[in-house]
Amino acid sequence: MTTKQRFEYCLAWFGEHMPQAASELNYRNPYQLLVAVMLSAQCTDKRVNMVTPALFRAFPTPQALAVATADEVFPYIASVSYPRAKAGHLVQMAQRLVTAYQGEVPDNIDDLQTLQGVGRKTANVLCAVIWNKPAMAVDTHIFRVSERLGLTTGSRSPLQTEKQLVRYIPETLIPKAHHWLLLHGRYTCLARKPKCEACGLQQYCRFFAKNNKS
Repeated sequence: MTTKQRFEYCLAWFGEHMPQAASELNYRNPYQLLVAVMLSAQCTDKRVNMVTPALFRAFPTPQALAVATADEVFPYIASVSYPRAKAGHLVQMAQRLVTAYQGEVPDNIDDLQTLQGVGRKTANVLCAVIWNKPAMAVDTHIFRVSERLGLTTGSRSPLQTEKQLVRYIPETLIPKAHHWLLLHGRYTCLARKPKCEACGLQQYCRFFAKNNKS
């Protein structure tokens, strides 16, 4: 099976079995999604969704967050991972958003990465989810699933994985493919105990073939 064929088979399977894949973070606008994605680093979407309603009531706009202090933000996000650091990043992000972009979330990866606490993965998520751009955000799930399926080979960094994936995924599918791979890793292709017996991608999976030789 060629790499191109593997991509075609996997994408076709996802398209048939996971047609409505989307972000599991709750948000109403680009600002809210940006905050939620920043909070989701090394934290579950479920936990983030628990803290953001109160956070957004207290700081409904970038302008409101920009005049807050990290100490004021901290109690709202205390239950997420690394809350002290994230509280500081959120305030600094909002301050730059207001001073440099008039409170509007940029719609491109380069400008997004000028915001404190925003890396390439977060920028890609915003571009793909909000503006449906062909941006592939690579997290630990996507890094793992791509390698196991054989969509990527020998990748040593998220950027290498991203480049290999976008080479073979049609641009129109990239935003959705991000969610396909992420959700597959979150619920089926688990890190420690992958649910291979329940996975419909067995026949295309390099990891399954390697670990189930007769």
